[in-house]
Amino acid sequence: MKKVFVLAALAVTVFASSSVFAHGEKAKHGGIVQESSNGVSLELVAKEGRATIYVEDHGKPVATSGAIGKLTVLNGTDKSEVPLEPAGENTLISKGDAKLASGAKVIAAITLADKKTANVRFAIK
Repeated sequence: MKKVFVLAALAVTVFASSSVFAHGEKAKHGGIVQESSNGVSLELVAKEGRATIYVEDHGKPVATSGAIGKLTVLNGTDKSEVPLEPAGENTLISKGDAKLASGAKVIAAITLADKKTANVRFAIK
């Protein structure tokens, strides 16, 4: 009886874990992916001082033409804000150095052309 209970509990745990991963987006560009409360996923890629955000909705690219956004970067006690501008089909890029150092916390706030918003937090490792 005890073995049956343990096996049932294990099966439920495995099932629940697999369904959690099924909905999460994976990094396609080597960055960090976070999903906003409305299902829009943002992938943050830091390269050569610039920040690039890739925008997707359930794995499909979301047009960023007409979008506006900013990154708020917290490095210890330092806080900076960096504007984002559209830079391709589903990308936004920082205007200038985003200062994404290891340990920084980043808040991305984006409003798409259709007024849909995405707000997420990233932790730079």
